[in-house]
Amino acid sequence: MNPQERVIARPIGAVVETNKVLRNTYALLALTLLFSGMTAGLSMALNMGIGANLLSFIGSMVLLWFVLPRTANSAAGIAVVFAITGLLGFGLGPMLSHYLSVANGSQIVGTALGGTGVIFLALSGYALVTKRDFSFLGGMLVAGFVIVLLAAVVNIFAGIPALSLAISAIVIFIMSGFILFDTSRIINGGETNYIMATVGLYLSIYNIFTSLLHLLGAFGGSDE
Repeated sequence: MNPQERVIARPIGAVVETNKVLRNTYALLALTLLFSGMTAGLSMALNMGIGANLLSFIGSMVLLWFVLPRTANSAAGIAVVFAITGLLGFGLGPMLSHYLSVANGSQIVGTALGGTGVIFLALSGYALVTKRDFSFLGGMLVAGFVIVLLAAVVNIFAGIPALSLAISAIVIFIMSGFILFDTSRIINGGETNYIMATVGLYLSIYNIFTSLLHLLGAFGGSDE
């Protein structure tokens, strides 16, 4: 049997616990996405500059790397998740303001939002229905993400538009893989902490959305 076709049989008790983690994950994910939308709207209303994007990103990463691991098993972890996603949403404000300021900006943002939703629902739905084990993707996804990250750093200095578009396209592909991987880990018992599961799925959605914005903006002629 191919790794892609593996389905893990688990005891009834473990399945019940998994379903609880799954419900909590999707409930928290929905709330954090809504909260991110609110903070993005606040950022736009305040007309925040591009510096807000950088500072919000740095702040969210500090919380993600140094605070969340210490609080993920307590109620405080939920507050940290909202702080992380709220900061990331706030940092989206300047980017959204940029796209919405052009003639077809509303269409670009709407298409990116709809495309992100379709990708997430399709992939997570597939993993939930098939219950296949996608753990084999882990190493490849991490390696691919590191390579893309290095390419992005190089392109900061090189400034090659084609490479920037390629990076965005690859990020969408890699994050789509992470949605399959993370959802599979939840339903097969590999991830039992719904706070960490929520953050993983949120980051995949966030990166898919921003990458789609970049691609659609470039092809739509709104990126300078």
